[in-house]
This record gives sequence, C-alpha cells and structure tokens, in this order.
Amino acid sequence: MRLLPRGFDKSLEEQLSDELNKKLANKVLLNVGLCLSLYDILEVGESFIFPGDGSSHTRVKFRMLVFRPDLEEVLEGKIKSCSKEGVQVSLDFFDDILIPAESLQHPSRYDETESVWIWEYPLEDDEHHDLFMDAGEQVRFRVVSEAFVDVGPASVKHTATGETEVKDELKLSPFSLKASINEPGLGLLSWWNNS
Repeated sequence: MRLLPRGFDKSLEEQLSDELNKKLANKVLLNVGLCLSLYDILEVGESFIFPGDGSSHTRVKFRMLVFRPDLEEVLEGKIKSCSKEGVQVSLDFFDDILIPAESLQHPSRYDETESVWIWEYPLEDDEHHDLFMDAGEQVRFRVVSEAFVDVGPASVKHTATGETEVKDELKLSPFSLKASINEPGLGLLSWWNNS
C-alpha cells in the first residue's frame, strides 16, 4: 500500500484503513464481488521509502466485507422498475439485479401503458386475479446467476487538433445478478402475507 507523506496526526493503521477504504470501498473486483468496506487489518509489514518517491510503501494483509450472494440464495429487495425484459430490483446499495420475464410467475404479462408486470393468479373456473408488480414494492427472489464484466478504463481518443476526447461507449455493469421468482413463497411480500 502506498501512503503519501501526509496525515502525520494519524497512526499507521488508521492511514492504511483510510487508504484501503478509499481505494476499494464501493468498487467491484472481478470475480470477487462488490467491496463494501474494510473489515480488519490482519498484518502490517515493514514500510519502505524508495528513491525519488516520498511516499511510504507498506505490505498489508487485510479482510474486506464483500457483497456476492451465493447462487440459489434467497434475498429481499425493492422493485426499482419494470420493462419488457423483466423486473429490475434494488437492494439500496446494489441495483444490478434483473428478474427476466421468463423467470416471473407464470402466467405473467407486461402492461406497456402502466410499465408494470402483472401475475395472472389462477382462480377456479378459468378465471384469474391480477397481481401487480409495482415499483417500490418489496420482493423476495432467488439468485440464479451472476455475471462479471471487465469494463476496463474509459477509451481515450486524441483528435487531429490535439484535443483529448473520451469515447462514450455502452455503459456495462461490472457485476450483475439474474434472479427468479417463479416458485411458491417468492415474489412480492404482499402476495404471501396473511393480512
């Protein structure tokens, strides 16, 4: 860990904690998950100052709190939005959860005018009751897959006039989850409460 020559009023461990959180908190590490915050520092090695660099360099062994749910794990979140592709769910600190249309309760239909998915809950005599999946509703879902994408740094292009232009590419999420609610007990919490 590289520490700049400042923060002399703090201990080495406090400086390392601050720097690790600044560097890793709220960032996705490929095939690890979303780093939330530093949990603890296990080991601090010797510090070195290299010629031409006033910073100290210290080897640190630490543990981070990471969000990466297990496959088949059941979680609860809020519906963020609905589209033809499915239902987008948020956990407040993580929004890249999609319940694809084919993983909703069957039969379900998408209402374009309301931008909402509707579960056609079957009743007797070939009738059904419409249960709406509105934004803001609490939903219980099962994680079925995860995807990590190496997004890399933004592309920079130099123009003929010598100006730097940052290329605007399709924004991909470095870590996303796909989920399912197509089983009893999953879906909106209001569907299963006995109130």
